[in-house]
Amino acid sequence: MWKILTKHVRWPIVPMLIVSPIMILGLITMSSIGDAHTVFYKQLIWIVISLFAMFVSVNINYAIMSRSLASVIIYTLSCVLLLMLFVIGKVTNGAQSWLHIGMISFQPADLMKLALIMLLAKYFSKRHVEIANIKHLAISGLYLGLPFLFVLLQPDLGSAIILLVIWFGMILISGAARIHIIYLFFIALVTVALSWVFLFKPYQKDRIINFIHPLHDVRGSGYNAYQSTIAVGNGGLYGQGIGYGSQSRLNYLPEHETDFIFAAFAEEWGYVGATCLLVLYLALLFYLTFGVYNMQDNYASLFISGYIIWLYTHIIINIGMNLGVSPVTGIPLPFMSYGGSHLLLESIALGICASMIYNNR
Repeated sequence: MWKILTKHVRWPIVPMLIVSPIMILGLITMSSIGDAHTVFYKQLIWIVISLFAMFVSVNINYAIMSRSLASVIIYTLSCVLLLMLFVIGKVTNGAQSWLHIGMISFQPADLMKLALIMLLAKYFSKRHVEIANIKHLAISGLYLGLPFLFVLLQPDLGSAIILLVIWFGMILISGAARIHIIYLFFIALVTVALSWVFLFKPYQKDRIINFIHPLHDVRGSGYNAYQSTIAVGNGGLYGQGIGYGSQSRLNYLPEHETDFIFAAFAEEWGYVGATCLLVLYLALLFYLTFGVYNMQDNYASLFISGYIIWLYTHIIINIGMNLGVSPVTGIPLPFMSYGGSHLLLESIALGICASMIYNNR
């Protein structure tokens, strides 16, 4: 049995060595702010499930995704789940983005991020020679358009932005013509300008201003971002100590286990701890980027690149909103924020990436 486990079973050692400490730091932060008997144990269960899912996915032949209808099936299923939200979805924080099936709650938008990467990687890998044809850009835009609209109508602007960035990033990586990229920029600018003048109502314009400038109204819509910056500043160089973060413990910092867990962590661990956390994320980036650099398979290269875009867009937006320099969008911090669906899908995708890197050594 031991020979089988060591010789024929792949172990995602490097990814686990990187993400496990991030998960543990998230758990410590949750427990230190008084959630040990609520979110702590739930998250611990999700971590065990996610690590097991990573182990399973690294032992699955990824060629199945590129040669079969798996990506189409998962994409279609994701669209169906997004549609179901408008019928049986639960409204949380003003967005109808959660499905509840029995004791399990999850966000279909998380599955759609993986599904979109799988579908675009398959589509672009088979057309890498003729990708400069604008027809392929338009078809890929249709793949984005339907889920983007569903997510935007929830409304979940943060996840919609992630889907858009994944699509645009994979277009750039696949080798789309430069002139087509310029066209996209102009179309986006004209659409936003016309919407601002003719479509948006005054209250909608106010929301957009606060979205762009989170600290515009610190007593109202900018309150969360303002308290987050205070928490990060309170951490100083070495932090207030585990369990001594005043902003979190006194409930000045909202959503301290999800959207603003970085601020809660930085307040307790300081700049030194925050730097160590960023080093772990950089290590994961180097691991994935090195895998792409040495990849011989075009599909695998595109898939890993799409995952990098997904992961680091989350990281940049989340940490940015914790520092008050990017909009508050409800985007979780990968492998650290409380929540099962995003953690599970991030782990499965990382396991698939590890499988691709392992098979192309």
